[in-house]
Amino acid sequence: MTIVFEPIRPKKLSEEIVEQIKGLIAGGDLKPGDRIPSERELAAMLGVSRPSVREAIMVLDALGFLEARQGGGTYVRSLTDSGIAEPLASLVEKKDPVMLRSLVEVRMGLESWSAYLAAQRAEPAEIDEMRRLYTIMEKQASRGGWDSEIDAQFHYVITAASHNSLQMHLLDSIHSLFHTTIQVALTEFYQQEGYLEKLLSHHRDILEAIATREPERARQKMMEHLTMVEEKMAQLLTT
Repeated sequence: MTIVFEPIRPKKLSEEIVEQIKGLIAGGDLKPGDRIPSERELAAMLGVSRPSVREAIMVLDALGFLEARQGGGTYVRSLTDSGIAEPLASLVEKKDPVMLRSLVEVRMGLESWSAYLAAQRAEPAEIDEMRRLYTIMEKQASRGGWDSEIDAQFHYVITAASHNSLQMHLLDSIHSLFHTTIQVALTEFYQQEGYLEKLLSHHRDILEAIATREPERARQKMMEHLTMVEEKMAQLLTT
């Protein structure tokens, strides 16, 4: 039998930089939307020349891992196909009840598992951020209801705290669609007496289950919360 060996080719510095950044993205250390250090800063951190960094960034941009945004800065892209959201966007913008209910059902699967993992893996700083956002909700609730963006951020931090990079990229690709379900649900719930307190207690229970490292309880509390939202979306189908 003839064994054919491939010649070993030393890697270029730019290739090593590409592999290192790809590893950080895959591992969740660099998340969708994170801004990477400047070319000058990266060169200093890695101990390489700026042309090597520049070449690596160009390769990562071409591969779809990074994007240079107008106004300056290079950011991590979502690894999932952002085009998935485009065909759904018009239906969501029109507040289509069938689509909204379907989105909540997707959230139930993704976010209940995120809560479970977050209870196992969340770092103290991430739990602190959940508490900060919950405190804002609590203060705004005293004035009749909180901003849907704060609610969305709370859920987003939980998914980030799962430290599952693919889970994070999946959520990021349809984050704007999820945000719409939150906006519609909050508008509907605020019109009904007693629901504001229920929603607030749901978020508090989810937070505490994560903070006390109770994965199954965190999963159950997230499911309880999203089941109520799903029921509200189902009611919209009959009105």
